[in-house]
Amino acid sequence: MHPDRPAALRLAPRSAVALAVLLAAAVAAAGARPAPAPASAPPLAAQLSRALAVPHVDARRTAAVVVDLRAGDVVYARRESLSLAPASAEKLPVSYALLSTLGPEYRIRTRVLGEGRLEGGTWRGRLVLKGYGDPTLSRAGLRGLARVLRARGITRVTGRIVGDESYFDARRTAPGWRSWYYASQCAPLSALTVDGARYHGRVSHRPALAAVLLFRDALRAAGVAVHGSVTVGRAGPAATPLASTASAPLASLVRRVNRDSDNFTAETLLKHLGAARASSGTTAAGARVVRETLWRAGIPLAGVRIADGSGLSLLDRATAAQLVGVLVAAWTDPALRAPFVRSLAVAGRTGTLKRRLRARAVAGRVAAKTGTTREASALAGYVGDRYAFAIVQNGRPVSWHWARTAQDRFVQVLASRR
Repeated sequence: MHPDRPAALRLAPRSAVALAVLLAAAVAAAGARPAPAPASAPPLAAQLSRALAVPHVDARRTAAVVVDLRAGDVVYARRESLSLAPASAEKLPVSYALLSTLGPEYRIRTRVLGEGRLEGGTWRGRLVLKGYGDPTLSRAGLRGLARVLRARGITRVTGRIVGDESYFDARRTAPGWRSWYYASQCAPLSALTVDGARYHGRVSHRPALAAVLLFRDALRAAGVAVHGSVTVGRAGPAATPLASTASAPLASLVRRVNRDSDNFTAETLLKHLGAARASSGTTAAGARVVRETLWRAGIPLAGVRIADGSGLSLLDRATAAQLVGVLVAAWTDPALRAPFVRSLAVAGRTGTLKRRLRARAVAGRVAAKTGTTREASALAGYVGDRYAFAIVQNGRPVSWHWARTAQDRFVQVLASRR
């Protein structure tokens, strides 16, 4: 079967119908069809195929799809159902599931719980700092919590200061990671981390303990004397809420995931999704929620495997049809379009695309997610309000230079079509 045959003719029946529904919604949302290209212009599919033809990138392991968001047509498809390693393009379905399931305004809290009683200015008992997976909790947030406690009249604590990370499991990495990814590509995962698990300039292998040590420092700086030691444990069922702080809205956190391709934020949010919606703060539970969200949206899942949130896992698999399905689903949802599109890097302007696609014809007009590992290179996103596209290339290894050359040429062809 020809690799450039339109996708809707090759997808499995359920996926074809679902994608057609999504495209029909895109037509309704976007309005009239665009004017046809001049007769002298080469066919778009031929131009896109030529753009992908580069040395040192295996054409048999290259997949691409383009959807015209105005017309509701799949205008280009090449091996769109081929199961490939997605690299950081994996963050797109995770981000869609987070925004769709939890909502763009959702915030993640961190709480201080008390076990004991207040006598005068003395808290007789323990204070528990409990994390729920805020990947952006900082020293400034701890200082704010300490000031709240001081404002409540607490000037002295007799018991221990406890760090509670039990909202997540104890696993510090995700399945399928190379050993050297730990700490170098992603900080140790925990429901309670401060400043990305950094303590005294280094990544701590015990992030909850590091967090509670920093919290003790914040208490003392706020004028609260601490006489007990610090430890890691769990809050008891009768613990009393004393103070809390919250992350920025989820839409802001997802910008860290996509614009800057922040692995730690992606993995932490995936675990939080599992805890919040599947009552299990594990990577596997979060991945199940993502898959279920995609299935409900009618996004093609054949050949898809979601093993982690960042795309670092060697077990991850995606298809170009799946990635474009995510892009179209987000585009056609009025509540998700703006936060999802704004989460992406902008060509020649921001994030991982700041130094790419800087030519006048494309700079500022392309919003996309990049992906790069030794085995995979990817680019998926939007060209203006006209096209949604996905390109995934695999190799052992894949040439980053030539893969990106093909991607950039591909996007430039789309940008030339008004």
